[in-house]
Amino acid sequence: MDHGAGGARRRQVFVVDDHPIVRQGLALLINQQPDLSVCGEAEDAQSALESLASLKPDILVVDISLQGPDGLDLLKAIRSRDADLPVLILSMHDETVYAERALRAGAQGYIMKQEATEQVLIALRRILSHDVYVSDRIASRMLQRYIGTSKADCAASMTELTDRELEVFRLIGEGHSTRQIAIELHLSIKTVESYQAHIKEKLALRTSRELVQHAIHWAVNQGIA
Repeated sequence: MDHGAGGARRRQVFVVDDHPIVRQGLALLINQQPDLSVCGEAEDAQSALESLASLKPDILVVDISLQGPDGLDLLKAIRSRDADLPVLILSMHDETVYAERALRAGAQGYIMKQEATEQVLIALRRILSHDVYVSDRIASRMLQRYIGTSKADCAASMTELTDRELEVFRLIGEGHSTRQIAIELHLSIKTVESYQAHIKEKLALRTSRELVQHAIHWAVNQGIA
C-alpha cells in the first residue's frame, strides 16, 4: 500500500492519454504530492479497461482524444461496469462544447489542458472529496441555463450533435477520410456516411465540402488540426 509522508494512504490515480509526454508530465506532477500517486497509465480505451480491474484506482484522468474509441466512449464503458469510480476529463477541447457532455456521460469533472497545473490537483482533490469540478465559466453557464437566463451562443448548434456525431465531426476536422473514420471507429462506411448526413442537417450545411471546411475551421479553433 502506498503511503504519504504522514502515514496516510495516498489516493491512487490512473491516467489515460495517447501522448506519452502528457502522461509523464501528469505522473511527475501527481507523484510529487503527499496525498496522491499514479498507479498506472494507458494510451487507449482498451488498455485502460484491461488494467482497471486489477489496479483498482481511486480516480481516473481521461483525455477525450484517444486512438480508437475516444474518452467519452471509455467513460461510458466504465460506467457500465462501475457507476461510482470518479473520472476527471482532461482535454484540449473547448469546454463549452465538451464539459456538459462529459458530465452527462458520467464524469465528475472537466478541465482543459491549458489550465495551470495546480488546477489539475485542485480538480482531483475536489472530486475525491465527492464534489464536482468545472471551471467558473462553465459553472456560470450551467447556472444561467438552469435559471433560464442564458442566451444562444456560437456553440449552441454543436450541442445538438450526439457524442458519436461529434466524434465523427472531430475526425473530419483532423483530416480523416470517411474510410479512415470507419476503420478507427470500427464502423461501416455507410454508417459513417449516415452520421455525416445527420451532422450536415443539424449544422445547416448543404454539401460534404461545406462539412469538411466547417470541421477543419472548428478543429483549427480548437487547436487540434
